[in-house]
Amino acid sequence: MKTSLFTVGYEGRQLDEMIAALAAAKVDRLIDVRALPLSRRRGFSKTPLGNALRAAGIEYVHMREAGNPFRKEPDPIGQYRTHLPADTVTLVADAVRGHRAALLCYEADVETCHRGVLAPRVAKQLGLTAPRDL
Repeated sequence: MKTSLFTVGYEGRQLDEMIAALAAAKVDRLIDVRALPLSRRRGFSKTPLGNALRAAGIEYVHMREAGNPFRKEPDPIGQYRTHLPADTVTLVADAVRGHRAALLCYEADVETCHRGVLAPRVAKQLGLTAPRDL
């Protein structure tokens, strides 16, 4: 299988809508890059999300180390961009390799989310084109 990388935010979405978008893109692995995979939105916490994805034939992987520890700082994306360890990028790239994978976080707009910093670095390491947001 050719390696491909996407990103997806679940803000303002229903679970079935997000899973349909993943399925339409033929994503086979969703990598949750939230430090804390909890949500007040029904179905988006780690266990129910993993179960729903598995039922749709999509593997769920949580990578806490890829989360943004600066999310409560005045400039969380800038801090993440500056302090993102190269080994974290490598770990995520290893999880993406050989899959049609999507990086998941909350924000609908990838530009306001740390996955917008992480995904291009992962894509570059894997020699992929810029990831598409679903």
